[in-house]
Amino acid sequence: MAEREPRPSATKTSTRPRPPKPAEAARRACEQLDSLIVHETEGVSGVTRDEDGWVVSVDVLEVARIPDTTSLLATYEVHIDQRGELQEYRRVRRYRRGAADDC
Repeated sequence: MAEREPRPSATKTSTRPRPPKPAEAARRACEQLDSLIVHETEGVSGVTRDEDGWVVSVDVLEVARIPDTTSLLATYEVHIDQRGELQEYRRVRRYRRGAADDC
């Protein structure tokens, strides 16, 4: 009986890395921002997809005060590319923890 030649795979493997999902982009944004600033990240308040990757809004505790409602927080806009690498960040807002947004 003759041996069969291996059939080419029906699925092609891509050399491009898979872009991160929103939760992964948020986690990577927090980790990379932590390595660049001295303040503690509190959480993520937004994740938006753009043409180059993700824009993640990360909330950061900048000045801890007592009582905690008077602490100063900031929101940083962090741009993550398709590979999950930080491209840029900037502080877009600074506010007191107990303050409500203007509507």
